[in-house]
Amino acid sequence: MILAIESSCDDSSVALYDIKNLRLIYHKKISQDAEHSSFGGVVPELAARLHTKALPELLNEVKPYFGEIRAVAVTNEPGLSVSLVGGVAMAKSLSVALNVPLIAVNHLAGHIYSLFLDSEITLPLGVLLVSGGHTMVLEISNDKSVKILAKTSDDSFGESFDKVAKMLNLGYPGGAVVQEFALKSKRKDRFKLPIPLLGDKRLEYSFSGLKNAVRLVVEGLGDFSDDDVADICYAFENAACAHIMDKLKRIFDERKFANFGVVGGASANLNLRSQISTLCDKHGSKLLLAPLSFCADNAAMIARAGREKYLKGEFITHQNLQISPRSSEILI
Repeated sequence: MILAIESSCDDSSVALYDIKNLRLIYHKKISQDAEHSSFGGVVPELAARLHTKALPELLNEVKPYFGEIRAVAVTNEPGLSVSLVGGVAMAKSLSVALNVPLIAVNHLAGHIYSLFLDSEITLPLGVLLVSGGHTMVLEISNDKSVKILAKTSDDSFGESFDKVAKMLNLGYPGGAVVQEFALKSKRKDRFKLPIPLLGDKRLEYSFSGLKNAVRLVVEGLGDFSDDDVADICYAFENAACAHIMDKLKRIFDERKFANFGVVGGASANLNLRSQISTLCDKHGSKLLLAPLSFCADNAAMIARAGREKYLKGEFITHQNLQISPRSSEILI
């Protein structure tokens, strides 16, 4: 088995994965949502302290399997530096204690493999990755080379939901609660928010202007009711999804995707999933979706990505295993 550790942001997670049979043996995640909710977002120092407590608790549960572990895979990039360091330190210690090799996993590559937790990867593949930290469209060729077709120039799709939720005093994380309120809207045409970069020929995403437009609406209302919140959430969610789809439609017009996947924590948004499903049907693309329970950060996807590296013998020394908070080249 491969033992995988994920601690790139605010979720502590450990998984055990059967290398030969592509089967998840154990997976558990300890969320920090409750601790960060009152702050409206992740507090790095708090996240680091909580990882220090949670990771050993999870590790204790997999001790009976130590004799069957053949490698330790860990997220080392990208993410919060103070969060990454906890998982990497644990991975190094386990590698020494169990006398097994280390595997460094790019968090974004892990999200791609969340589409194939129990199967071999299907290529070629187009991917929309939408999360709290990233928004990008990728093209993965048969040789597993990854090309970025579009990405955000500022904020991410998921982060914009979190910030809108904070403006409306809805807590953290914002994705699910904004979606929930949007579904309750009774006046769907009440607020008209701008769709970012509409008509702009650049294949680029930007959510900062949309967030500011929501801020102006909220400030203009002063006190607001639940009905106000629902109408704002509806307008925001639809503008944010329209922005994703505007650029995605252009990409689909220029390229043919036999398979197209949607990954990342924000890919759980049902509005976005529905629109992408329609787009894929129109272009004859097979839509691949990660299970909702594995859309957000998790160690299962890190284990699955680590399995590919294990089979190719792509191990890393303790000295060379370092954290890299910013995203680097995505290798799958």
